[in-house]
Amino acid sequence: MHRRTIVMTSLMTGLTLATAHGAAAQVIQTDNVGLWASEVQIPTGGAQIPAYAARPAGEGPFPTVLVIEEIFGVHDYIKDICRRLAKAGYLAVAPELYARLADLSKMTDVQQIVRDVISKAPDDTMLSDLDATVAWARAEGRGDTTRLGVTGFCRGGRNTWLYAARNPALKAAAAWYGPVGGGTSDIQPRTPTDVAAELKCPLLGLYGGADQGIPVAQVQAAAEKARAAGRQVEIVVLPDAPHGFHADYRPSYRREAAEDGWRRMLAWFRDHGVA
Repeated sequence: MHRRTIVMTSLMTGLTLATAHGAAAQVIQTDNVGLWASEVQIPTGGAQIPAYAARPAGEGPFPTVLVIEEIFGVHDYIKDICRRLAKAGYLAVAPELYARLADLSKMTDVQQIVRDVISKAPDDTMLSDLDATVAWARAEGRGDTTRLGVTGFCRGGRNTWLYAARNPALKAAAAWYGPVGGGTSDIQPRTPTDVAAELKCPLLGLYGGADQGIPVAQVQAAAEKARAAGRQVEIVVLPDAPHGFHADYRPSYRREAAEDGWRRMLAWFRDHGVA
């Protein structure tokens, strides 16, 4: 695969155009003071995909956290999450996993994104791109990949489950309202529930009690399947929180639930060897 096959060769600027930014007044903006933060290129499969990385200034090496985007691309919200993690002492890296398929900076229709991008994104490619991101962090010299974690939001939460079932180097995972069921296809053959018994690290699931799209009972069933296989899973349901409760740029944002989940995630990483 050559560079010309990459549609998005750089990251978008600003917030995604695909949602109504009704919570704009609540958007969190984390500064770069005391940090190194930059767009980078991740070598993968004979090509390079863009990514955003942030870490504390200094030599490190710093514990490493992969940040997996929603369906909207690595926009300012995802970049800010990387900076928040950097402020907490991590090298955080968010690769643009849909760079081969579309320029998400120009897409405004959520259903079109799901139909033309998300449904056509092979899980094997997504997982190998995350492997390549870990390799980049190791080669970059500032990331300690022996202290490796992963977190993701919405579709990224689903992909967090899948990656936690793939990479034995992971110390911990935190999935934010990631679907655990749904349909499968030749290129997306397994759901998080399907792989729950294969988790390679402790997984924290952060879900909303008012999420209309992800039944809590379905999530708990996936967790029970994992526990029955000797895996460690903790599911936290934030009461009255809707889907996307951490997304401060959307009307779904719930500050109290978002802050509670963030504290729990950092504690999970600390308690399981990522910090």
